[in-house]
Amino acid sequence: MRKLCFFLIAILWSGIVLFLCLTQSTNLPVITIANLDKYIHAFFHFVFTLLWVLFFRTQINNANKYKPLLVSFVFSVFFGILIEMLQLRLTTTRHADALDVLANIFGAILAVLLVLLYDKIKLQNTNK
Repeated sequence: MRKLCFFLIAILWSGIVLFLCLTQSTNLPVITIANLDKYIHAFFHFVFTLLWVLFFRTQINNANKYKPLLVSFVFSVFFGILIEMLQLRLTTTRHADALDVLANIFGAILAVLLVLLYDKIKLQNTNK
């Protein structure tokens, strides 16, 4: 049941990100904050990566505790690149942006670092 819950939440978030990134930009509210879209991309992929880590940790029964992190990170990066390619091909009000991909990667890296920090703190607390 836990696996299914993590999977559904990760799929839901992925769908939300995909929808928002492919929605015509003219349908979105205009907020004038410098580089706001980069912060949004980083946030989207931060959450995306965390949710997929939770799911892959239930799926990957491997002694290597880093494998779910790596799989989630790579998945996030490729998902972000796919979205940029879809924006280029399927939308008229969006364009592909290499800086968006970098923001996606930054968000995914932050998620991985947060999980590593959490695991380290958890391990230290269990060894006390």
